[in-house]
Amino acid sequence: MPQRAVLLLAHGTPQTIDEIPAYLRNVTSGRPLPPQVVEEIRHRYSLIGHSPLTEITLEQARLVEAELAAAGLPARVYVGMRNWRPYIPDVVKGMRADGVEEAAVICLAPQNSRTSVGLYRRAAEAEAGSIRIDFTAGWARHPQLIEAFAERLLPAWTRLQQETGAPVPVLFTAHSVPSRTVEPAADGQPADPYAEEARATADLVAACLPPGAERRFAFQSQGQSGGAGSSVIWLGPTVEETLDSLAASGHKVVLLQPIGFLCDHVEILYDVDIAFRQYAARLGLRLERPESLNASLPLARAVADLARQGWARLADLSGPV
Repeated sequence: MPQRAVLLLAHGTPQTIDEIPAYLRNVTSGRPLPPQVVEEIRHRYSLIGHSPLTEITLEQARLVEAELAAAGLPARVYVGMRNWRPYIPDVVKGMRADGVEEAAVICLAPQNSRTSVGLYRRAAEAEAGSIRIDFTAGWARHPQLIEAFAERLLPAWTRLQQETGAPVPVLFTAHSVPSRTVEPAADGQPADPYAEEARATADLVAACLPPGAERRFAFQSQGQSGGAGSSVIWLGPTVEETLDSLAASGHKVVLLQPIGFLCDHVEILYDVDIAFRQYAARLGLRLERPESLNASLPLARAVADLARQGWARLADLSGPV
């Protein structure tokens, strides 16, 4: 049997504030950002102290390894980052040196965006060499992913309902992207599936709530990359617009669950816990969120299942031995 492995791909994050300018150059492929944008991002990182994305992703990899071993499918699980260390090309080179022959490659962004997820795929495949790769492009509807989010959501929602004695709406969010990246291409290619898949994840998680529970959906963390006067249009509605609507409807508490992120990082620890919470407070709204998935066992089981599916596809392609 070929030597198999799993490669988990994530965005990456700088370890110190001083690394942020170099990190942002990676994010924008070398395109300079306005100085005020760089300083704003440095400020956000300073407020949260540190983004734990890398440490949590490595812990997720250990959990997936344990799930595979328990199923009698021992394999090493590697982690590669697109925009910071450990970089995807370096990790894949290491896999080749370790003798890996087949790899199930899974992007830890469940909702497939051909624009962004495609960058991860190209980075892995460019260094694969003799490694046969199966790349999971999207897994927005995986039952154990939905279970993982529901496992975090339901206790938090139930607690708030009991505490307030009033209906508590749930606001599901996913990271926004420029609208042009998800529109049908001029050459007749279909629209990018990202927005549809983000809403599909939210719908499936919302189904765990009791009938009649109010839920909303918004895109968060619209970018600043264009600077003043930018004509870039981002997917909406925004979280701020949705909070305005909830406050106008008379709500006093809202539970926000990001369903596009699998662990704590700056878009959770700053955007949600600081910026959105402060915005909501100015409207007279109390904003809470469930715990992020982080070291969720259902999440690890979902990823392990994706790895098994990837290896099976590779076996089908190779045919009988």
